[in-house]
Amino acid sequence: MPAAVAVAVGVMAMGALAPPAAFAAARPDTVQQGLNALVHSDGLPAALASVKDREGRMRHYTAGVGDLATGAKVPKDGQVRIGSNTKTFTAVVVLQLVGEGKVGLDATVDTYLPGLVRGEGIDGRHITVRQLLQHTSGLPNYTKYLGDDVRYYDPRELVDMALQHKAGFDPGTKWEYSNTNYVLAGLIVQKVTGRSLAEEMEQRIIKRIGLRHTYFPARGDATIREPHPQGYYQDSAGAPLRDVTEMDPSWGWAAGQMISTNSDLDRFFTALLAGRLLPAAQLAQMRTTVPAEYFGSGVRYGLGLVSRPLSCGGVYWGHGGSLPGYETRGGATDDGRAANVAVTVQPADEAVMKRVEGVVDTALCR
Repeated sequence: MPAAVAVAVGVMAMGALAPPAAFAAARPDTVQQGLNALVHSDGLPAALASVKDREGRMRHYTAGVGDLATGAKVPKDGQVRIGSNTKTFTAVVVLQLVGEGKVGLDATVDTYLPGLVRGEGIDGRHITVRQLLQHTSGLPNYTKYLGDDVRYYDPRELVDMALQHKAGFDPGTKWEYSNTNYVLAGLIVQKVTGRSLAEEMEQRIIKRIGLRHTYFPARGDATIREPHPQGYYQDSAGAPLRDVTEMDPSWGWAAGQMISTNSDLDRFFTALLAGRLLPAAQLAQMRTTVPAEYFGSGVRYGLGLVSRPLSCGGVYWGHGGSLPGYETRGGATDDGRAANVAVTVQPADEAVMKRVEGVVDTALCR
């Protein structure tokens, strides 16, 4: 999570000059500078970050305006829609079931969802659970075909939408991001446990490690429960910003429905890497990666977990998420640092997106 935040206290005694550390403390914080630039130079409505150091100390940052209509401040560590970070939660539940002997990573989808996955070049008898979690299944991505119909979607409806299209490649021969993989992973969780995916996440992850601001919205819940910045959508560069804070997130389901805060994401990824959520064998499988240049140079994808190189050396592990209204990036290092950043519009400019990711790098490397 966050790189350590140093607080220098200068003491003046008997007319002595304050020690040099005091001057270091007066320098502008580089994370705050990064968020300010995203707002003032790149035109994003708001940016938030939470950074945790090795000792567990957390620092929160905000920039911009939380509500363009009222001018309200950005709530410190406010809740946001975390999009595809949800995939890591889903993958953790699946891998816990693997550790319990209830799911086989190399078992086929048909083992748990017989006959469900069939289409042109698509056969659930030849796609494994591992391939779902690693995006090597070849399944079409249903979100390409959603259109603008924002309403409640049943998970099987999302799968059916994908199966109307041809497979992208033979299972295991290539990597390609597809939200369909994680909807199927969620359905496997429900089939194996007999409980909802939301219940499993609540018991197995959220309560277990004390995530107090994280939840899987119930059916029909279009709101964000706790203090939050408004989320905005822009049709194209220069177009007006439209408030899309309240929306039915069911179209994301196991691939992107959850709500959380930056600090809870810091705690989640730190706990995951520390072995508090998975046995060592399953965590090792989760961290076994393949190249995923879709996310950027040097980026690799494990089982619902992404590794990104740091400018100061090494990597950090996280995921990231993109949903109308919010973009999130961040993760944790093996030595206990963590940082997560959220902005309140999806950047259409790739250069702006790289600057969002750059703030994470700054926080973890400073």
